[in-house]
Amino acid sequence: MELVLAIFIGLLYACGVYLLLRRSIVKLILGVFVLSNATNLVIFLAGGITRSGISILQDEVVVDKSNITDPLPQALILTAIVIGLGIAAYTLALKYKYYKVTGTDDLDRLKNTDQR
Repeated sequence: MELVLAIFIGLLYACGVYLLLRRSIVKLILGVFVLSNATNLVIFLAGGITRSGISILQDEVVVDKSNITDPLPQALILTAIVIGLGIAAYTLALKYKYYKVTGTDDLDRLKNTDQR
């Protein structure tokens, strides 16, 4: 399972870098989002994947602690998702205003636009 996730994360990083190298600002923003999600998956994979582990332990229950998944990376990922959604809304609002002012989203055509 970890190998499949590692390959998928590699593909996400490749797609994110490809989108970062495009001319359009929308594709640049999408590339940042894809890289952010790939990084979240790396953190999730680093926390360990176990099917039988539980995160909440009772005082009287004795459990082998080597089979327990660490809940800290999951909490970090939830925080990163919320922050990522806020950044997504902010950058898309900036992109909308940028397009309204310049009339283009192509970075090569930006040199030829009339500066106001």
